[in-house]
Amino acid sequence: MPQYWLMKSEPDEVSIDDALAAPDATVAWTGVRNYQARNFMRDGMKIGDGVLFYHSSCPEPGIAGIARVASGIKPDPTQFDAKSPYYDAGSKKDDPRWLLVDVQALRKTRLLALPELRARPELADLVVLRKGNRLSITPVEPAHWKIIEKMLA
Repeated sequence: MPQYWLMKSEPDEVSIDDALAAPDATVAWTGVRNYQARNFMRDGMKIGDGVLFYHSSCPEPGIAGIARVASGIKPDPTQFDAKSPYYDAGSKKDDPRWLLVDVQALRKTRLLALPELRARPELADLVVLRKGNRLSITPVEPAHWKIIEKMLA
């Protein structure tokens, strides 16, 4: 049974349009530097899981597309690149600290912004709406996924 995730990306780095334009509409989800978000990828994500592609750190944050997890976990190469803002001098190639999955964009949606999500009482427990939540990857309950799908239809 698939699981569902909300994955945040800054559109200046990788937008839903960038992902759709990539070969096979697939991008490596690099730069995750939070242990809990990394653990969601490592321990929870499976190929085929649904993804809400969320634009963050932009004038109007919100869900911008639907995607799916397209690979198992693998080392994030940016942790070894001294020129990358995601470089981690403490990470070792034989024991990488940071991981990634590939994400395949399936379709761009209308922007489902935070105020519209917050206006739905049945989404009150959606992790991205919780006060103080700043994780770049969060699980999405199947009931929430279905509500959001209907909102985007």
